[in-house]
Amino acid sequence: MDLWVIWLIIAVALGVAEIFTLTAALALLGGAAVVASVSAAIGLPVPLQLVVFAVASAAGVVVLRPIARRHMSAPQRRDFGLDALVGKPAYVLREVTGRDGRVRIGGEEWTARAIDDSMVIPAGATADVLQIDGATAVVYPRE
Repeated sequence: MDLWVIWLIIAVALGVAEIFTLTAALALLGGAAVVASVSAAIGLPVPLQLVVFAVASAAGVVVLRPIARRHMSAPQRRDFGLDALVGKPAYVLREVTGRDGRVRIGGEEWTARAIDDSMVIPAGATADVLQIDGATAVVYPRE
């Protein structure tokens, strides 16, 4: 059996083992085995194939693994639905008081009320959405 086939078998075995461990380390070693398989296919002797495997493994661990870890640990929080409206600007369509009013948020009309009962936001002003309470936007005037 040719050496490049043996390297490919090693790469596949490492890839399968990676599926069960999900550590990314075995996948990097599998990639290094593929590189070593290419070096065997072009006719490099076995000691140089081992050097190619070692260099590709080290490069994967030193260069690619920190990048992968950074992407895996980065927060993936994206607000959607009603939570995405909090912090958005609201254009006041009808005067907003502590009890009622009407605003446009991102092209949609919402019933609204001011955060404080003593606050009045005139029509035409811009306010910030502080929270969504049911179907009512709670807003605060933008200064």
